[in-house]
Formats: sequence, structure tokens, C-alpha cells
Amino acid sequence: MITKADKNAVRKKRHARVRSRITGTESRPRLNIFRSSKHIYAQLIDDVNGATLASASSSDKELDINSGGNADAAAKVGELIAKRAVDKGMKSVVFDRGGYLYHGRVKALAEAARENGLEF
Repeated sequence: MITKADKNAVRKKRHARVRSRITGTESRPRLNIFRSSKHIYAQLIDDVNGATLASASSSDKELDINSGGNADAAAKVGELIAKRAVDKGMKSVVFDRGGYLYHGRVKALAEAARENGLEF
């Protein structure tokens, strides 16, 4: 039987493998996604300087979301992170799905970010 801890350990290994190949810079930051059962979070990270340039989550007061654990909430987070990135002059990013499958909430966030001006 596979436990939740085992699944997360496998995801972390997958994420570490991907992270060994991709890095974010100031001109092209890494769009990192973290998905919990209740919320979804997105950050634009400059790995060279070790700084978070922008962030958005389903728990932001600005979004006024009742349930952050669904694809609609993820799409709103994608719109918000794209808006914040474009406001800071960033159009091109490196997508980091965090070891999660490109499906469901992760896909909804990514497509909403693309529709609102981010290129990846």
C-alpha cells in the first residue's frame, strides 16, 4: 500500500530531477507551482539571486475564492501571477510544475497564465 508520504517523496525526487536541469534568471524567471489539497501557489523565482520576484496563491484576499482546491481557483491564480509578472516587465518564464503531472489544476494554472501574457 502506498501512503501519502510515499507519494510526496516520489514527487520530490521527480521535482529534484527536473530542477537539476532548469533554472530561473532575472530576465526569465522560473514559474514554480506548489499544490496542496486546499490551495495552489505560484511563484516567479530568480534562482541566480535566490529571490522570489512575484507570487500568487488561492489564499490571496484579492481573489476572494471560497474553495482553493479546484481547477477554477487554479485558473484565477494563473491569471493573477501572469498579471503581476507583466506589471513587473516579465513576459517569458521557465515553467516548473513541481513534480506534479501536467493535468487538472496544474494545467489550468499554466493555460490561464499563457492566456494572460506569459510565454513558456
